[in-house]
Amino acid sequence: IKKAGYKPGDHIVIALDPATSGFYEDGLYNLRTEKRKITSAEMVKMWADWVRKYPIVVLEDGLAEDDWDGWKLLNKSLGSRIELVGDDLFVTNVERIARGIAENCANAVLIKLNQIGSLSETIAAIEMARKAGWGSMVSHRSGETVDSFIADLTVAMATGHLKTGAPCRGERVEKYNQLMRIEEDLGAAAVYAGRKAFVR
Repeated sequence: IKKAGYKPGDHIVIALDPATSGFYEDGLYNLRTEKRKITSAEMVKMWADWVRKYPIVVLEDGLAEDDWDGWKLLNKSLGSRIELVGDDLFVTNVERIARGIAENCANAVLIKLNQIGSLSETIAAIEMARKAGWGSMVSHRSGETVDSFIADLTVAMATGHLKTGAPCRGERVEKYNQLMRIEEDLGAAAVYAGRKAFVR
């Protein structure tokens, strides 16, 4: 970041999606490149060390989808400092989100419209998170098309976050183009939330 001429934590911040469910086996996290397996508590310590060292503001899927106790520990350790976003943990499912809220497992949820099945259910998931003081991040999915509706949903629901990848392919660029069209239509009423979009 510095070599590119930017100031870490000021000009550039980091959001991570390590997709930890993919290397969670038999209650341990298998760090194959390091040839070792670690516990949930050790993963939480690693993330806490990284957050101290780097300008990380979002950690999505920092622990595996069924590691509920680990998520509680992660939220206790980092939930007041960064956004802890559950994707695999919640799968845009209101029952899983309700459990996460009750057990204090995260502070934000990834929202995938075509994962839950209907717009009404998607809105219910966003509203449930909002009522709990949680953030919501609307996301594309693999196999995405050039349809830009999720950009409209992000603005309409005031989630503050849209995860749609680097602006390098048509299906991604179209979402960013739609955000710019919305901003143009809103004129002076358009407000960029910046850091205020983060719940932590």
